[in-house]
Amino acid sequence: MTVDRQYLVETALEAQRAAYAPYSNHPVGAALLTDDGRVFSGCNVENAAFPLGTCAEQAAIAAMAAGGARRIAEIVVAGPGVVPCSPCGGCRQRIFEFSGSGGARVTVCSGTGTVLLETSIAELLRHAFGPANLAPGGEENE
Repeated sequence: MTVDRQYLVETALEAQRAAYAPYSNHPVGAALLTDDGRVFSGCNVENAAFPLGTCAEQAAIAAMAAGGARRIAEIVVAGPGVVPCSPCGGCRQRIFEFSGSGGARVTVCSGTGTVLLETSIAELLRHAFGPANLAPGGEENE
């Protein structure tokens, strides 16, 4: 199966409809494409202890990892408004780490599927901290 961006947008919108956001009323869905052509999705899940909620991107990445995949080629995030709902800092870090060189494409769309932002995770997260920063002796850091 060939996966195009429109399929990812539709999958992100479907995940957004499943979001559990009773406190913020800000449902978000995400769909990602792995380097081996599989698609995983997730939605945000809130609870009364706000810091313990789950972002849509985090949920999609967890589903990807549970499915045995480790590399994100592209991710689409669907937010409810017309202002781009780009991934938060923690999700940017996760996407960067699972995209290898930071080349994963990031598309942000509205709740109607209108594309609001197209970029790369490296562009969203400049000077990212990643696995190379954890190398013993810092050989890869110089």
